[in-house]
This record gives sequence, structure tokens and C-alpha cells, in this order.
Amino acid sequence: MLLDRLKELARSIRDRFSRQSGDGAAPKGPPAAAARAWVPGARTQWTLLTLAALAVGGYGLYSFPPIQTVERGELGVRTNVLTGAVSEWRDGKVFVMPALHEMRIYSLRDQTYRPEQVSLAQGPAPLQSVEGLSLGVDLTFRYALDPSKVAEISSNLPDNLSRDIVEPAVQGVIYKIFARYTVREIFSTKRVEIQQAIEADLAPKLAADGVLLRGVQMGKVDLPPDYRRGMDGLLVEELATEKMRYTLELKGKRVREMELDGEAEKVRREKAAEAAGREQVIAAKSQEEAMKHVLPFKERQIEQRKLEAEAEKAARIRSAEGSAQARRIEANGEADARQKLADAEAYRLERVGKANAEQMQREGSLITQHPLLIQKALADKLSDKIQVIVAPPPADGGFIGAPLLGRQPRNADDTRQAAAGR
Repeated sequence: MLLDRLKELARSIRDRFSRQSGDGAAPKGPPAAAARAWVPGARTQWTLLTLAALAVGGYGLYSFPPIQTVERGELGVRTNVLTGAVSEWRDGKVFVMPALHEMRIYSLRDQTYRPEQVSLAQGPAPLQSVEGLSLGVDLTFRYALDPSKVAEISSNLPDNLSRDIVEPAVQGVIYKIFARYTVREIFSTKRVEIQQAIEADLAPKLAADGVLLRGVQMGKVDLPPDYRRGMDGLLVEELATEKMRYTLELKGKRVREMELDGEAEKVRREKAAEAAGREQVIAAKSQEEAMKHVLPFKERQIEQRKLEAEAEKAARIRSAEGSAQARRIEANGEADARQKLADAEAYRLERVGKANAEQMQREGSLITQHPLLIQKALADKLSDKIQVIVAPPPADGGFIGAPLLGRQPRNADDTRQAAAGR
């Protein structure tokens, strides 16, 4: 330990100085060497001892820092070597003083263990059945540390739990459990029972060491080659036997079915003949009874048809009279409507004529006062084909669009005469 090394170093330095100093006198030896020797005092010795201790302590802190990290899913157990006190730490930094504390970190996550030596029938350590046959089973054990017991048994826990605790416990249980069952039971019918038996025996043993057994999974079963060949042959024979048994049962059921079909057909025909005879008798009786009621019914039908014919005749006469009267009313109404439409059309034409005459009179007077309105109207009509018309007004005061219409411009005399006539 580092503290023990410091104590030994301090003890060796103190012994060396004590041998050299004695009681403060010059050491024995040659006179010249004794005269030149330097003997330190007690205070100097303790100063050197303190400096050496501090140097060794600083080097120890640098080489072995007193801080350790506990990751998520882990549990740290710090033990005081002087007092034996134990404390638990999770997810963080832990102060660990060298030579005073011991720190061990355990993983609390679920771990798995798969014994590879028992997975093959021809492996190094296969399992044995009750018949003494070797077989391999793919087993998976899921376990984890019990957080409540880690602090108590941390001093007894080895570093490799899987190798030192789980593996011996598993091997001590599985060989004993599988030796109770036959190969057929292990392969097919007793798998769940075997898993439960392993969990029941293994869980208490691991719990005593602070290990929780989460579950046992039993996978592929590797059978011996000879047993597999014999099992395949037996399976073929069993299948042939089952096929023959089902074939015989099927044929017997078919024979029984044919017998039942014959009996059913016989009964069906007898019942059909009886039903046909009874049907004819019932039909004859029904016809006889019906004739007693048919004749009076026919007479009432004839009388009813006569009354219906008379009623239909009267209805048709009334309907014809109503139709004639309705047509007369419709004709009168249509004549009145046409007369009113004619009057309305005449009135409309009269009003439109008066309005047109008044409008023409207004436009004539407006054009007389403003002759350029004709040019503006022409420009508006041609505006969708010609965007801009820039032209001086004619010298004779005529229409600006006269050349477009093929008219010759008037001379000045005609213009004056036209103006004088106006």
C-alpha cells in the first residue's frame, strides 16, 4: 500500500541521519574527512522528511487520482480500509482516497450466459438424458446483480461473475435436471416443465450470492445422430400407421354413409307417394267445395260488371261535357290574351316611334350645332381597329372621314354656299 511505502521511506531516511549524526560530534574516520563532514540537526532532518513525504504524496495523487466515475446502470461500492465502512454510489463522481478507500464498480444491467459446452450433442460436455444418451441444448440464462445485496456481499463477489458464480451454479443444476427426462420429453413434451424446474433450482442458489435470475430460455435441441435416424424411421412408421387407420375409418364412414343414403331415399319415396295421394284427395275435396261458392260468385261478378259499365258510361259523359266546357273557357281566355298582347304591342311600337323621333330630332339639332360629333362617332367605331387618328380638320369644313368613304372634298364655294344655306 502507498501509506506503508511512505512509512518505510520515512523510517529509512531517519535511520540514515541518526547513524550519521550520533550525538552531534564528528564521526570517526580520517581526521581530514571528519573535519569536512557536515552533520545536520534534528530540525533539518524532520524538514527533509516532510518534503520527501509531500513529494511522494503528490506523485501518488498524480499517478492515482482520487476521483472515480460511476456510469449509468452501474453501482459503486466504496470500502474504508481503516474502519471497514461500506457506502454505495450511483451515476456520478466518487472521491476515493488512495491507501484509505477501495472502490469496486458493478454493472446492474441484465446479462446473459450461454453454456456453449452443452449446446451440441458431440460437444465437449453434452447433457445426458435418462436413457444415457448425449444431447445438446441451446440454453440462455439472463441474470443481474441484486442492488440491495451488493454492499453486503461486495467483499465476497469475484470480478468475473459469469465465470466464478453463474457458470458453476448453472452446470450443477442443468445436468441434474436433464438427467430426469427422456430424449423425447426434452425434445417435445416437457420443455416448459424443464425450464420451470431449472429456474426453481437455480434461482435460490444465485440469490444467495446476490444474483437475480431473470429467466431461462431453452432453444434448439441437438439430438444424437443415431437417435435422430431411428426417430425419423419411427416417425415414418407412425405416419404410415396413422394413414392406414384414417383410411380404414374413412372407408367405414363411406359404407355407413351409403347405407344411410339408401334408407333415406326409401323413406323419402314412401313419404312422397303418401303425400301425392293425400294431395290428390285434398285437391278433389277442395274443388268440390269451391264449386259451391264459385257459381254464386260468378253471378255477383256479372251483376257487378253491368253496374261498372253503367258507371263508366256516366263518368265518360260527364268527362266529355267538362272537357268541352274547359276548351271553351280556354279559347275565350286565349282570345282575350291575344287581344291584350296586340294592344300592348301597338302601344309599344307607338311609344318606341315617338322616342326614336324625339331622339333623331335631338341628334339632328346637336349635329347641326356641333358637326365634329360625326367625326368623333366614326373614330369611336374604328377605335378597335385604329388606335390613334391624327388629322387636321378639312379646309372646307367637311367630314374628316370623307376620303375613307370615297367622297370628294368640296371646294370653298360649295362650303360657303352650304354655310349660307344653313
